Amino acid sequence: MSTAPALLVIGYGNLLRGDDGVGPRVAEAVGSLGLPGVQTLICQQLSPEHAEPISRVRRVVFVDAAVDGSREVQLRELAPGDTTQLMAHAADPRTMLALARDVFGHAPQAWWLTIPAASLTFGETLSPEAERGLRAAVERIKSLAHEFQTL
Repeated sequence: MSTAPALLVIGYGNLLRGDDGVGPRVAEAVGSLGLPGVQTLICQQLSPEHAEPISRVRRVVFVDAAVDGSREVQLRELAPGDTTQLMAHAADPRTMLALARDVFGHAPQAWWLTIPAASLTFGETLSPEAERGLRAAVERIKSLAHEFQTL
């Protein structure tokens, strides 16, 4: 794993549902920075094919919109789930880590970065709250990337 990227940022969500698209937009913004050792992946939802790229990195940050009522950007450390059981066609970050571990032999250190969502209506525009969250999330990821480069 010594040649593995230091960090994979996976932004997921639906770009056509307002604030639900904030995860992909964060990953896009991080990708445009060209941070050393950082890769990005953008998708609408997490699915089994993402387990392989997850297994090849040392650390991963999953970025998503949060509708749980929190008004702040939150960064929580994650551990792989107990099972690789998928519900429907999409998976949550813990399931993705379990798949990476069980199928490819490695689950990286992981975090879930969630950004408050105020509006999930049809459209491509982010609410002011999600815009602020996007900027804060990019700064958090920049800080993590810098920290990981010094380790």
